[in-house]
Amino acid sequence: MVGGQDLTPTVQNGLANYYVLVAIANFVYGAFTQFKFKKVGQGIFWYSVGAFFAVMAVLNYAHVPWVKLPKWYKNLSDHGIERALMDFGITGSTASSIFYAGLGLLILMCVICAADLFYSCFLKRVSNGSASSNGNGNGGAGAGTGALGRITAELIVISALGLILFGTNAISYFVASIVGFMAFLVWRKTLTLPAVIWGIFNIGLLFGGMSMTDYDFRTIIIKPDNVPIVGLVFVVGFFTWLAFRKAVINDDRLKQGLPPTEKEEEDKVLVWPDLVYTELICMVVITIILVVWAVSLPAPLEQPASSTRTPNPSKAPWYFLGLQEMLVYYDPWLAGVVLPTMIIVGLIAMPYIDFNQKGNGYYTFEERPFAIIVWLFGFIVLWVTLIFLGTFLRGPNWNFFGLYEPWDPHKLVPLNNVNLSDYFWVRGLGKIWATSDPQSLSGILTILIRESPGIILVLAYFLLLPPLLARTIFRTFFIRMGFIRYMTMIIILLFMASLPIKMVLRWTINLKYIVSIPEFFFNI
Repeated sequence: MVGGQDLTPTVQNGLANYYVLVAIANFVYGAFTQFKFKKVGQGIFWYSVGAFFAVMAVLNYAHVPWVKLPKWYKNLSDHGIERALMDFGITGSTASSIFYAGLGLLILMCVICAADLFYSCFLKRVSNGSASSNGNGNGGAGAGTGALGRITAELIVISALGLILFGTNAISYFVASIVGFMAFLVWRKTLTLPAVIWGIFNIGLLFGGMSMTDYDFRTIIIKPDNVPIVGLVFVVGFFTWLAFRKAVINDDRLKQGLPPTEKEEEDKVLVWPDLVYTELICMVVITIILVVWAVSLPAPLEQPASSTRTPNPSKAPWYFLGLQEMLVYYDPWLAGVVLPTMIIVGLIAMPYIDFNQKGNGYYTFEERPFAIIVWLFGFIVLWVTLIFLGTFLRGPNWNFFGLYEPWDPHKLVPLNNVNLSDYFWVRGLGKIWATSDPQSLSGILTILIRESPGIILVLAYFLLLPPLLARTIFRTFFIRMGFIRYMTMIIILLFMASLPIKMVLRWTINLKYIVSIPEFFFNI
């Protein structure tokens, strides 16, 4: 999948039809906004957006060759600013100066954000505690909310600078995912407004349409077995927005002393005919969609499996791509057995360790922030985004490729990963441990001494952190939950946190294994 024609008449005709549908959707939304909610200004704005997409449709019907992503943008997205500057004829010391100026700005923003975070989380907390003792605690809460928004804005700038300087890679992708998740939670009241989310949706549609003008992007997106992942992105996004929109409305109502909207809609209906009739309609609609899908897209069946000819990349089914991405950072026994088991155990244990009686039967965020943040982080950031990563950004040899980068099977990425024991003994102390017979008692003791730094870290992580957190951050949780429920919750959280921690260690110091005992096929 290297090279190809970006724009063909067939592609442009398809994009023109796509833009016509988007234009019609904006005209309809503009009319709905104008006549239903009497917002004439917003209606005119969405009419203009629809007109823009109509113009895009006309240009594609006319097969205008320049309606596509510029080369400099694709290079910026895939490789960073230095490669993009080459398209403008800027090379050598000038390009390097621009890059290092941006890098300096990135470092400065990281320092500012770290200082702001330290001040808001520690110094401000002390002053707020003093203010609360004097009866002025409300001002501190408002200041905390403002600090959170400010830190989120700083993280967005850091994420954007990283994408501009280095392009799309595993680090910038994951950081952008976390920052985007955080921004949605912090600014949920604004971002869940129908007009705002409709605008974001339009930007996404325009981005998707323009990206389809790139041959490599288009080839990956329209693969029959990748189409469900595109649908997954929109479906997850829609229902996440819907849930948070209802939660924001209910939180505002609860502050005003009003019941949630669900409590006012408790009219009971009969299973027959109300529920069964609705389910029948849904069944018919889904059946029609599946039939059209099956006829339109050929089944992604390949040649019979053969040990002499394996696909590159060899990918698991889409619902296991998150686990396959974990294999980059963990051994199979951890990524394929322990961590999935902890996911299942966590889902089973969740109803039993939950002590918060609020938020049952209605949408809310402010009454259940901890539970919602933790489980959404696990589902969206540590699962859905990893599925997207494995589907669209992992190519031959499981290398990372940018959105518009050709999947070249000859791409070589040097892997200079080092075990923690090598960092400690070889690079730190200049000592090499040799084991002649790992089955003997002396060999086992040598292995344990060699891996003692990692073993101590792992034991401290699982044995010392829970009581430390119980006395500090999770003190209220420990008091209300008791020992058994608290330990169940904290162990599950520590396992979940181990994945992003290992990712960061791999990206920053090229750490391969914390504990590496290849003599017994045991690695962490």
